[in-house]
Amino acid sequence: MDIVVVITVIASLFVVIAAAEPLAARLRLPYSVILAMVGVLIGMGAIFFLRTDLTDALNPVAEAIVGLPIRSNVFLYVFLPTLLFQATLGMNLRRMLDDWVPILVLAVVAVVVATVSVGYALSWVSALPLAACLLIGAIVSTTDPSAVVSIFRSISAPRRLARIIEGESLLNDAAAIAIFGLFMSFVMLGVPDPSFSDALARFPVLIAGGAFAGWLAARIAVWLMALFGRFELAQLSISVALPYLAYIGAEQSIGASGVIAVVAAGLTLNLTAPGRLPPQSWVNLRELWDVLAHWAGALIFILAALLIPRLLEEVRLSDFVLVGVVVLAAIAARAVILFALLPLLTLLKLSPAIERPYRVAILWGGLRGAVTLALALAVTESFRVPPETKRLVGILATGFTLFTLIVQGTTLRSVIGWLGLNRLSPIDEALSRQVVAVALQTVREDVARTAENYDLSPNIVRSEAKRFGKRLDGAVKGAEDSADILDRDRVTLGLIALAGHERDTILARLKERTISSRMAEQILSDADRLIEGARSGGRSGYQRAARKSVAYGRAFRGADLAHRRLGLSSPLARMTADRFEHLLAQRLILRDLGSFIRGRILRIHGRRVADLLQELLSRRIEAVETALEGLRLQYPGYAEELERRFIRRTALRLEEREYTAMREDELIGAEVYTALMQQLATRRAKAEQRPTLDIALQRVELVRQFSLFADLDTVALKRLARALRTRHVNAGDSIIRKDSAAKSVFFIASGAVELEVAGQTWRLGRGEMFGQMAILMNKTRRTEVRAIAPSTLLVLDETRFRRLLNRSKALQEAVRASAQKRGIVLSALSPELAKKP
Repeated sequence: MDIVVVITVIASLFVVIAAAEPLAARLRLPYSVILAMVGVLIGMGAIFFLRTDLTDALNPVAEAIVGLPIRSNVFLYVFLPTLLFQATLGMNLRRMLDDWVPILVLAVVAVVVATVSVGYALSWVSALPLAACLLIGAIVSTTDPSAVVSIFRSISAPRRLARIIEGESLLNDAAAIAIFGLFMSFVMLGVPDPSFSDALARFPVLIAGGAFAGWLAARIAVWLMALFGRFELAQLSISVALPYLAYIGAEQSIGASGVIAVVAAGLTLNLTAPGRLPPQSWVNLRELWDVLAHWAGALIFILAALLIPRLLEEVRLSDFVLVGVVVLAAIAARAVILFALLPLLTLLKLSPAIERPYRVAILWGGLRGAVTLALALAVTESFRVPPETKRLVGILATGFTLFTLIVQGTTLRSVIGWLGLNRLSPIDEALSRQVVAVALQTVREDVARTAENYDLSPNIVRSEAKRFGKRLDGAVKGAEDSADILDRDRVTLGLIALAGHERDTILARLKERTISSRMAEQILSDADRLIEGARSGGRSGYQRAARKSVAYGRAFRGADLAHRRLGLSSPLARMTADRFEHLLAQRLILRDLGSFIRGRILRIHGRRVADLLQELLSRRIEAVETALEGLRLQYPGYAEELERRFIRRTALRLEEREYTAMREDELIGAEVYTALMQQLATRRAKAEQRPTLDIALQRVELVRQFSLFADLDTVALKRLARALRTRHVNAGDSIIRKDSAAKSVFFIASGAVELEVAGQTWRLGRGEMFGQMAILMNKTRRTEVRAIAPSTLLVLDETRFRRLLNRSKALQEAVRASAQKRGIVLSALSPELAKKP
């Protein structure tokens, strides 16, 4: 085949890809549906011109189209890793973890249910062996949610819902292809009725092996990319090689799932690379993969659609019945998951509630596409699969794909309209009016400055200002006096706007390199959680999200447990350093939000809402300051090192801005500018290095700050520091329960707790202790203690506490003062404490 013709055909396909997107927007159809239709038309046209006697002029082009080297390996080894890898890089993993239950259910459980349902339904109505039927079930269980996600975004559906669907798409393909590999081996080996338990027994090996291979490949890639820190093109090249090497390595070397390896590699890179690469390099890497995935996704649809006419050449009338069975079984299986299992998980509080209209849209939006066709093509190419099985697999997979694309895809937007999902809720209507009012207010100020700068005619300016002012007054009045929403909804609107501005501020700070890319990912997740919390729960939802942003997470507690029980300090040191930097960045962002409240929020929502938002913001700042102060006290000196690092990075950013301005003004030439930027990059690399945190050394310094231990010498302090255990608690956590056994005494290193006993309440803060009375009185605890702020406690067991009490006069005095405050007779504690000091 002439290489010129082949290149011409491929280049023409890129033109088709470019034209398909605006065509899909104009016809209001999913992009994938347009691509599939175009591919089918091209394939049918090529076959028509080869077989017609009307003309032979287009035969070379038709032969090039029909003869394109489209094999299943091209899809599985070239296009599929690209799509999966890009999807993992674009995911907000920290927010995905909030919804891991519904994502796993929709992805893994739904794939298994669909495979079994379709497989057994086909085995009852066809002569195919069960293994072949289950193979078809695995092929058609993959979904392409791009259509429903794009429509959800266009109708302003909840971000959480779109995120669940995106997470499902990633794990769905991985699970379906892994199950496909299992049943493909059964079919090729001629096993007619495999045991499903045997298949599932091999499944963990595929998953674990693939996950390890992908993780290892990504760790090596990140190490190399960090090594080539000054060479961005080298970093991009390594990222391009990573998914393909992970896929091939897992498949060919250890016999594991290449798809799982690619997903694991992408997730590992997503979590680790932002902290190891320069921010701009990470941004450019993701943009590169966005382009590659766009091309790969479009090409895989068109090329797979080109095969549809050939796959349907041997279709029979009876095959339409089997296609109908596949359609009904697949839809029924997905309906069981959406309308039976997910509501049950919601009742068990394991999954967020997904409203019925959205579940109907997800059900009807479960389109199948290129991955289904690629897997079917892999079966038809295998010489070890019986001919009749190959024919039916190709026809059923292709017929089902066409049904989802032509019937479901073309009617999906209409179904969403019928469900009423395309109409804004009252609060969203009010939000849109708020946006218009804020925009017009800004426009008026900018127009006034422009008119003044250009010295325009005063009469014209006054006339236009009067006309524009009427429109602005109407917009502001509509935002303030909307009858469609309640007062609490106006507060919600203000909180949504405040959280949105917080997100914009984070992005601006990231662009300025004031905060690192790694920290930006975390606080962007916090901002997204604030927006969703305000939308779903108003003020209380916003406050819950705000508390969560400063709370100790499970990973931190796990690292602390590993440090205490196993002596592994590196995870705790790394997470503590991350928490320091996270809180510093969060404090920086929060302090920028006050002007937004005093400006736009005040103008649109009025004084009452602005004051309420300012109060909520002040509480958030206070919580961050408290958490930061607790870390400063716990690790003296380390916070100062981080603040020095922040000042150095800010100075470098300003220095870079000055050099750039001088270069643009042609005050310095390209040679001088390049030399200055290279020197700046060297200093920036040093400034980006985070100081190390020595937990063991810091523990002694922490204990030394307690006035209770002021009379202990250095040796005793070190011994006590080794004996004390650290416990991190969040606001609302129960520390001591009533009627529990008294075994330990607690010292507050940071934060605050509340004690409740006999109807009375006391609050204790940093440097104070609790839990000692029950031990000294040899009684069951009658006190309930819970944290009222994120707190760090030092815990000492009973034996060591009694030993320490005998040696420390300061501790004895503190126990006496605490007993007298609570009205406890000193003689009830011990004779020694009853004596006057």
